[in-house]
Order: sequence, then C-alpha cells, then structure tokens
Amino acid sequence: MSHDSIQNLLLKALPRSALEVLMPRISEIDLPVKFPVVEAGVPTRDLVFIESGLASMVADTSDDESVEVGHIGFEGVCGGHIFLSVDATQNRTFMQVAGNGLSIPVAVVRDLLATDRDVQDFFLRYIHTTHLQLAHSALANARYNMHERLARWLLMCHDRLRGDDLPLTHEFLSIMLGVRRSGVTNELHILEGVHAIKATRGNIRVLDRGKLIDMAGGCYGLPEQEYQRVLGIALPR
Repeated sequence: MSHDSIQNLLLKALPRSALEVLMPRISEIDLPVKFPVVEAGVPTRDLVFIESGLASMVADTSDDESVEVGHIGFEGVCGGHIFLSVDATQNRTFMQVAGNGLSIPVAVVRDLLATDRDVQDFFLRYIHTTHLQLAHSALANARYNMHERLARWLLMCHDRLRGDDLPLTHEFLSIMLGVRRSGVTNELHILEGVHAIKATRGNIRVLDRGKLIDMAGGCYGLPEQEYQRVLGIALPR
C-alpha cells in the first residue's frame, strides 16, 4: 500500500509527515456486511478508516429499540470517540454495505495526537461535523415528514458510496428511519413515483439526485457544507 492508493478522505488529507508515522502500523481489513466495527461498551483497540462500503452507528435501548445515529463511509472513521479521550462508547457501529478499510491501533493514533497539535485539531473538527450531522438527524426526525427524511438518508448514503446503486435492505432503512419495514415500502413508492429512485430487492438505484435534494428540502445539505468548510475536503458528489 502506498500513500497514493489511500481512498479514505481523512487519511488522504493528513500531512505527509503524519501519514509517514501511521503507515507502518496501518493494516488493510475486509469489512463484510454486519461486521462489528465498534462494539458498545467495549474499549476500542483500533480505529477503522473506511475505504469502501458503508457503516452504521446505532443507538440501542434496554427495550431492544434501535435507531441509526450516524453514517460512516470513505469520508470518515469508525471509533471517533477516541479523539475525545473516551476509550469506549455505548453506540455500536457495524457494516451495512460490505467494503474494506484501514485499521490503525488506537495507541499509535494517540501518540501522534499527543505530538502533533495540527492533526489533533483536524480530527476534532471532523468530530464537530459528525455532531452537526447528528443534530440535523434530530431536526429531521422532529420536523420533517417520512419521505423527506428518507430522501435525506438516501442522499447521505449516496455521498458515501461510489456509484448510483445503494445496496440497502428494507431492514436497514427501517433502522435508519425508526419505522416498520412496511412503512419503508410505502415511502419508497413515493420516491419512485417521481422517478427519483428505482427500488429492487436489496438495492436502490439513484436515478435523479436533484429530485432527492429537492424532496429533502432543508434537512439535507448544511452538515455536508460544514464538512467541506472546516476540513477543506470536498465530498465527490
């Protein structure tokens, strides 16, 4: 693996001197569907920078209720709580779309953060963007209707997966939206009706991204703009 072969946007944006510190300890890792990247309540040993695929951060309750609270693709890293000096989180993160990533021991990253303030600040700005994304998820859930929220979630997935095919199951979409699977089917029909998407078993193809943006309205866009503003990284879309 070389510097130029790295696909993760965060790693690619690091100064070359910082990458040279990390490179000897980077391991390539396969990330199959449902692979537990971060386990709830378990100290995180490795940070996983996703190269391809899509991870879902989920909050669970003692009543077995679950809702997605974050997307992570090639723009981010799984285990971001480490940058806040927290060794474990009560949220779990697992792969919803298979891919691959780059794993780095937490101890190696912490040593780099302790000696390089610019890198530390960079990752703290990234955490700021994830918190803003979560805030807008709460806003969307409280103030926007179901098909608007679905359009937003599909756009967020589209941002993090290369190509227009999103291999998402109804089960995943129900967790994202916090609704029953039958409700997901109804909302997908609305988006299909305006020819924004084409839904088949286990896949959603984006036909018209502009229509999804129009349908999502104000609940999509600001966190994505903030990601580019504070990190200096443009999302490919």
